[in-house]
Amino acid sequence: MFKKFEMELAGRTLRVDIGRVAAQANGAAFMHYGDTVVLSTATASDKPREGIDFFPLSVEYEEKLYAVGKIPGGFNKREGKASEHAILTSRVIDRPMRPLFPKDYRNDVTLNNMVMSVDPQCNPEVVAMLGSSIATCISDIPFDGPCAATQVGMIDGELIINPTLAQKDVSDLQLTVASTKEKVIMIEAGANEIPEAKMIEAIFKAHEVNQEIIAFIETIVAEVGKEKHAYESCAIPEELFAAIREIVSPEEMEAAVFTDEKQIREENIRVITEKLEEAFAENEEWLPLIGEALYQYQKKTVRKMILKDHKRPDGRAIEQIRPLAAEVDIIPRVHGSAMFTRGQTQICNICTLAPLSEAQRLDGLDETETSKRYMHHYNFPSYSVGETKPSRGPGRREIGHGALAERALVPVLPTEEEFPYAIRTVSETFESNGSTSQASVCASSLSLMAAGVPIKKPVAGISCGLVTGDSDDDYIILTDIQGLEDFFGDMDFKVAGTKDGITAIQMDIKIHGLTRQIIEEAIARTRTARFHILDEVMNPVIAEARPEVGEFAPKIRQMKIDPAKIGDVVGQRGKTINAIIEQTGVKIDITDDGFVSVCGVDAEAMDRAMRMIAIIVTDFEAGQVFEGTVVSIKEFGAFVEFAPGKEGMVHISKISKERINHVEDVLTLGDHVKVVCLGKDKLGRISFSMKDVAE
Repeated sequence: MFKKFEMELAGRTLRVDIGRVAAQANGAAFMHYGDTVVLSTATASDKPREGIDFFPLSVEYEEKLYAVGKIPGGFNKREGKASEHAILTSRVIDRPMRPLFPKDYRNDVTLNNMVMSVDPQCNPEVVAMLGSSIATCISDIPFDGPCAATQVGMIDGELIINPTLAQKDVSDLQLTVASTKEKVIMIEAGANEIPEAKMIEAIFKAHEVNQEIIAFIETIVAEVGKEKHAYESCAIPEELFAAIREIVSPEEMEAAVFTDEKQIREENIRVITEKLEEAFAENEEWLPLIGEALYQYQKKTVRKMILKDHKRPDGRAIEQIRPLAAEVDIIPRVHGSAMFTRGQTQICNICTLAPLSEAQRLDGLDETETSKRYMHHYNFPSYSVGETKPSRGPGRREIGHGALAERALVPVLPTEEEFPYAIRTVSETFESNGSTSQASVCASSLSLMAAGVPIKKPVAGISCGLVTGDSDDDYIILTDIQGLEDFFGDMDFKVAGTKDGITAIQMDIKIHGLTRQIIEEAIARTRTARFHILDEVMNPVIAEARPEVGEFAPKIRQMKIDPAKIGDVVGQRGKTINAIIEQTGVKIDITDDGFVSVCGVDAEAMDRAMRMIAIIVTDFEAGQVFEGTVVSIKEFGAFVEFAPGKEGMVHISKISKERINHVEDVLTLGDHVKVVCLGKDKLGRISFSMKDVAE
């Protein structure tokens, strides 16, 4: 027999079956929300993994296409590697849960979420987040939960809890908030320029709902939860810390890390490491622990400097942003380019424009999202941090950073009708020392405007950090954190937006949550910094989009035709449209509602293609004049092709004002002639005259 638990959540029933399936996992929750079904499991290895100094947690979100009644595309009819959406969902589950595991736990832990059925009214992402929390809480794996997650949308100013797929499609806000029993632990948001006050209201509305879910999870744990197992702690011995402090004094460590040059700081730490390795060369037990011990010594030093002395490693004031610089057009021949530099963080962004047919096709669980017109890709090569390793394509971090910048810029993009292009921006990380994702937002905004994409407003992004003390009131917020402050601090709070509001948020923390006071202060701090970046750095370089796309970008012209005439333009098996493309060298896209886009770099060829399409969709009337080519000669007259796939006949009596005995006396195949339409003959063919053109 299995246990069944239920609660009402946003007007729908959330049901959790425990003990029904996957009994050999450490914890398993068979989740039902409406007709959405997700199997969430938590498993841990028996022993810690040797030779590592981190907690080896992996989170998987598996999209099974049978969940929406689809067979995977392509030759291999199996689900392939995880989609970008699945990777982003895995990251959203990982980020709030990771801080709740013990810091000295080294056993491998896998949280797996398999989506087995999707109800359009109930998003599987939320179900998977809750399932991971429940499966871990009821397992014997050490975990300081529970935590819960809620999504919030906003339509016409009204906040909606766990919006349906259809509601998400028209929502001005897509917000995910995870909480513990006391505090907010994770925020992820995309927004259509939402004011700061409204965003804070939405965050804490989700936090209230999370408290109801946590109370529900606690009832499950009380009834079916297992006792947490003991584990082998990997904490550094206090005697080692004491021995290190005798060799390297706190003052010496402070001098080593107190510099704004990352390379100098790393060299200082390398010298200290060599000194310690020499001192402990005979101690086989301590020697492997020096790296982690020194990391923790640096962390304590930096946190003490910031929290107690208000000193940052690079000497900046608490609210001071590193030196900023921006420029556009640094790469020739591309459609748009820009570079944004903040201290030792430097991003070069390149914008590429293409016809709408180049938009990315998506094959996933969301039936409403089948293509993506704007794509932002982020690359993080090893040289950007002075390291060497082979490139193996984008990892989860790169995909996440690219998606965050993409989310920040989507609200300001023009519509397809205003700007009928597919758009790709690529952020190349030249140098990294903190918050490259937000530098990508700034560089992308500049690059889009340089390419002539008429974005509504420039977008800038900045990140704030946090160092906390022993109480909720003992903390300090840092504007524009660099890498060291991110590594040793408690928070990375990224906010992007325009002058009028927020377009994206991503908040990661390493502690057990943030108070409302900290969140409000961080959002206010990022607003001030965002305005500074826009006014002082970005707008002086380029304040609005250029009026035309660049010389090397494709030009697109549009016309609207009667949807009933689309078949005439395409022709049988594409014969007509392919003939236009072959004759003019352009690309042509036609939407189901009759919007025709002609794309090319030669203005004359584009005009010719537009004229051909206009002729094809014209309802022919007597008196219209066309130019065409003689394609066939008969005894009774000649056939003239005046547009691809469109022909009309000139009777022998209508060729010349003088009487002629043979058509060949006047016309030969391939002649270019001007004709006037006489209407249709008895057989329904278009009838032309050459001799009546002048009239």
